[in-house]
Amino acid sequence: MAVIDKFFRALKDQGGSDLHLQAGQPPKFRVHGRLEPLNMPPLSNSEAKKILDEILNPLQRKHFSKNWDLDFSYELDGIARFRCNYLMHQGGVGAVFRIIPTTIKTIEELGVPGSIRNFCTIRTGLVLVTGPTGSGKSTTLASMIDEINTTASKHIITIEDPIEFVHPNKKCVVTQREVGTDTNSFATALRAAAREDPDVVLVGEMRDLETIGLAITSAETGNLVFGTLHTNSAAKTIDRIIDVFPEAQQAQIRTMLSVSLQGVVAQLLLRRADGGGRVPVNEVLISSPALGAIVREGAIHKIISYIESGRGMGMQLMDDSILARLKEGLVSPNEAYMKSSDKSRFEHLVKDR
Repeated sequence: MAVIDKFFRALKDQGGSDLHLQAGQPPKFRVHGRLEPLNMPPLSNSEAKKILDEILNPLQRKHFSKNWDLDFSYELDGIARFRCNYLMHQGGVGAVFRIIPTTIKTIEELGVPGSIRNFCTIRTGLVLVTGPTGSGKSTTLASMIDEINTTASKHIITIEDPIEFVHPNKKCVVTQREVGTDTNSFATALRAAAREDPDVVLVGEMRDLETIGLAITSAETGNLVFGTLHTNSAAKTIDRIIDVFPEAQQAQIRTMLSVSLQGVVAQLLLRRADGGGRVPVNEVLISSPALGAIVREGAIHKIISYIESGRGMGMQLMDDSILARLKEGLVSPNEAYMKSSDKSRFEHLVKDR
């Protein structure tokens, strides 16, 4: 058993989400959003390097020695999979490991809006799940992919860096490709996907112009494409996609997006008031001809009022979701205030406390 496995077992037992190992510091667990050091002395650089090198294969060691950064996945049987980043820092080597549960929760079990299930039944288009790092985007996407896998007979292709949740073939055929292992890049895999008879394509990160352009094109040509961005609202998501492209192309991209965009699910995780973990809050944008006109005209400032008028369709603003969690007693007024966009809606609640 690798030395690091004992840390992974302890992380799982304590309900943590991340393990931080860095030369010059004691190991730390992130539990319910907070980093907590373990009761042990700081690791020397040689100790940290020995622990980390033990779980790398020769190809990974070669990549790290050349690039000083390495993304990879690691699985501990019976415990969990881990998404890993191995890095160099001022004091030596370090790494961060994010736990990926071996079981995929349903949409109901996650506590995200049931309206997002509708995105799993559409045939074509682009659906974006967004939020900052650590907001549970991958977990929500995994639930959506599992919903399709359970209810439809389709070919699902996932392109990830690295592969996180492993999807067994249920009613669907699931092809999972890892960037750096099974393909050179997101863009390369997206181009190849067009020749692999896909129905659904998951793009783990839409991080550059080429990948975003290919994802939109894939959605336009008849696939259901899921992607992620590090934005925290629907309006900012649309702006981010358009702004990636040169100004001369933006009108064309707005037109393409107005046709292909089916929805945006923005997500944050808030600490529970009882200290028992975190709870998701979501903004949900669902497409309609009216949204297409807004995107095509570049009138993104109208998105908020569009969502407000679409509550009957299952849409909601992030602050409305936060307020609902607050009224349910699941989060504290201070936590709600800190994560809200319109602070004035929550200010009096913090003052009254």
